[in-house]
Amino acid sequence: MKTESKSNVRPPFTAPTGTLIALTLSAVFLLLVFGRAQLMLGQQTKQSQAASKTRDEAKLIARGKYIVEGLAACGDCHTPRNRDGDIDRSKWLAGAPVFYEPAQSVPGWATMAPRIAGLPPGRDAEVITLLTTSVWRNGKTPRPPMPRFHMTREDAEAVVAYLKSL
Repeated sequence: MKTESKSNVRPPFTAPTGTLIALTLSAVFLLLVFGRAQLMLGQQTKQSQAASKTRDEAKLIARGKYIVEGLAACGDCHTPRNRDGDIDRSKWLAGAPVFYEPAQSVPGWATMAPRIAGLPPGRDAEVITLLTTSVWRNGKTPRPPMPRFHMTREDAEAVVAYLKSL
């Protein structure tokens, strides 16, 4: 005779297929939402940094403009003049003949002021050295009537930024 054995062992729990699909879709959805949020946050950080850099660059250029146009009066020599003797702003800092001569002869007096708008006549470091030490890349001071500048590095960097912005 056969006896039926009753076992207290239960079969393992298996979730219905629909529940597994729902859990998987929920996990994917959460990953997409949080991943997108992280991506957007990263993009906003980069945009914020770029905007900050643009503001800093604008301040630097404005400071350089103030120095070049106001304090140092670079346009007086480095910009051509019109027939009336006024500075020709359409050729701002494009280089020009020096419009005056000394009362007595000065050896080495420059007759032309070079173009300094756009890309100054030297690498940034060379122009900064000139403006901070009054020594040009050839190891000499500029010829008269160029003044001997002794700017701070920050001021010289601002001047270079402004000149390059033209």
